[in-house]
Amino acid sequence: MRITQGCFSFLPDLTDAQISAQVQYCISQGWALGVEFTDDPHPRNTYWEMWGLPMFDLADAAGVVQEINACRKAHPEDYVRINAFDNTHGWETVRMSFLVNRPKVEKPLTLVRSEGQGRNQIYAMR
Repeated sequence: MRITQGCFSFLPDLTDAQISAQVQYCISQGWALGVEFTDDPHPRNTYWEMWGLPMFDLADAAGVVQEINACRKAHPEDYVRINAFDNTHGWETVRMSFLVNRPKVEKPLTLVRSEGQGRNQIYAMR
């Protein structure tokens, strides 16, 4: 099972050099960056834990890559992602999000379908 969430999720895992290049692109767009992690990648789990504070006004990707590596070291068997926020209009909008770490063995998610009243189909993830 391979979780596919965010940009680049259907590609092979990004190398550190590719991650650094994407982070530098986000910085060049003026986007703030945040590092998040979780052990529950369910698609409805939108509340990942933040690693530190969001990073604003950066000039170089090295600081973000350092935080990514620290999060990976502390949570080697969790999912870690980068979120790039655009706050140019006065509200934060996620412009880019991608995984930078995943566990060696990913837990499978199963889609369970059951029939409800009438012809309703009820779907649940397990």
